[in-house]
Amino acid sequence: MQQKVFQLLVDNTAGVLSRVSGLFSRRGYNIESITAGVTADPRFTRITIVASGDDEVLEQIEKQVGKLVDVRSIKELKPDESVYRELALIKVKADAIEREHLMTLAGIFKAKVSDICDESVMFELTGNKSKIDAFLKLLANYEIMELARTGIVGLVRGAENVVFID
Repeated sequence: MQQKVFQLLVDNTAGVLSRVSGLFSRRGYNIESITAGVTADPRFTRITIVASGDDEVLEQIEKQVGKLVDVRSIKELKPDESVYRELALIKVKADAIEREHLMTLAGIFKAKVSDICDESVMFELTGNKSKIDAFLKLLANYEIMELARTGIVGLVRGAENVVFID
């Protein structure tokens, strides 16, 4: 099993995300993460999907998604040619003594403190998947009360691979 990151440009219409995810469900394909948001042109939405499977399954995913009416463009975001980022919000149970150590860890990872109270501290961390996973591994000795991760967003490096739709 391997993973691929696909970037879709789709029409910004009601139900488009449901139609894309429905294709995965109907075909039995696995979605590791999915993110969506409007682009600089409000007529279009950019969807980033991380899918897993063997070469044949991943090839079929690309072909089937590309056939959907709302899909204007689909391309693979290769790791060495793209920039990926993910956001995580992590709420950790911590008393005053534990907070001091947690602040040191947060500084190393450039995590922002989003909320702090007597019993907990919430961190905001942006980076690639391995950075977030490494920070979570260091928090293993603490009680993580809540965790929210956005999934990957990404863009191809440089200006030559930009898709323009008229």
